[in-house]
Amino acid sequence: MITLRGLTKRYGEKTVVDALTCDVAAGQVTGFLGPNGAGKSTTMRMTVGLDHQQAGEALVGGRRYAELRHPLREVGALLDAKALHPGRSAGKHLLAMARSNGIAASRVEEVLATVGLSDVAGKRAGQFSLGMGQRLGIAGALLGDPGVLLFDEPVNGLDPDGVRWVRQLMRSLAAEGRTVFVSSHLMSEMQLTADHLIVIGRGKLLADAPVAEFIAGNSRTTVSVRVPADGDRESLDVRLRAEGGLTHPGEAGELVVDGVDVTRVGDLVHELGIRVHGLAERTASLEQAYLELTAASVEYGVSA
Repeated sequence: MITLRGLTKRYGEKTVVDALTCDVAAGQVTGFLGPNGAGKSTTMRMTVGLDHQQAGEALVGGRRYAELRHPLREVGALLDAKALHPGRSAGKHLLAMARSNGIAASRVEEVLATVGLSDVAGKRAGQFSLGMGQRLGIAGALLGDPGVLLFDEPVNGLDPDGVRWVRQLMRSLAAEGRTVFVSSHLMSEMQLTADHLIVIGRGKLLADAPVAEFIAGNSRTTVSVRVPADGDRESLDVRLRAEGGLTHPGEAGELVVDGVDVTRVGDLVHELGIRVHGLAERTASLEQAYLELTAASVEYGVSA
């Protein structure tokens, strides 16, 4: 488990992480979301002792990272895939990491095979593509077979097959009872991968909830009804508004309804004797719910 208590980081007068308090539980994938500049990477860096806070604490299994005797055996992290010697081969890079933490050399071959880099173990890391570099970084995180794993944008540079592989890897690691903390800007991927979400904006905690609960609490469910005849669509629109619904036109004869559930819309269609080509309930995506929640916390947005 990762425990963050009142974690605060300032650069000059700017507060990057503001009294952040939450737990990252074992046995699940926890997605760490927030706009650019929200403080996600800084929080992860403080967790593994690469940055120092002005207040609060970050604990891994109840201890500060600096107190861990062999940290790579307890915490694996991919925070910057480029943080390696470009002239050193992938195998030698991992071997140096292993020796620094008393990890068997045989483990290097194991993790290279896990991430699909066995055939390029002798190639210089500086010649790797972005995706290959990400895979090597993941191998480094897995090297000590740790119980806690932190990944900052792990699918950056990967092709669709690689993205799916990372998704399956994260879920399998969590299924083994490990703590998996993943930062990403890919909302669709987080919706498929994460069990729980921690969302921050301008360094402050905005949400700490299971994915389904987060979506339900930060978005509205609407109903889509497709009516081919203009007159029928107008009649239904009038009745829906009389029921307190809000409507707006969609695509190709569609009405999008907010405030009236799908069962009642179906009843009204039947009462009016209207022919429809579709009736469905729409549930918001994680991306929609996330944008709703963080709209006021975007620090580096652009005008439309």
